[in-house]
Amino acid sequence: HVQLVESGGGSVQAGGSLRLSCVRSGAISNNYCVGWFRQRPGKAREGVASIDSDGTISYAESVKGRFSISRDIASRTLYLLMSNLKPEDTALYYCASKVGMCGPNWSKLRFDSRGPGTQVTVS
Repeated sequence: HVQLVESGGGSVQAGGSLRLSCVRSGAISNNYCVGWFRQRPGKAREGVASIDSDGTISYAESVKGRFSISRDIASRTLYLLMSNLKPEDTALYYCASKVGMCGPNWSKLRFDSRGPGTQVTVS
């Protein structure tokens, strides 16, 4: 079982930046997909960005050019650098992981584990 814990959320003005972190621990497969999701009140979850064990990266259209996903393999940490933030980016952001590669429809897949999330508020 994989545990994930996010940090780095907060309140920021439109146009600002934040960097989220997600530390993974536990039994991590050699083949995995990890993603950042966000949940806005009254809306379905949205897959924001993903990276899998071979380094393939995907972004939602709504964040392309503004968000950047990266990882530090040694520390098992996943990052999401968010720039040029907009009020519509306000959401609870959480990281999630699953065994196996992400694939093109990763945001619609069931993920095995997720963290509690960190709130991002843009005003």
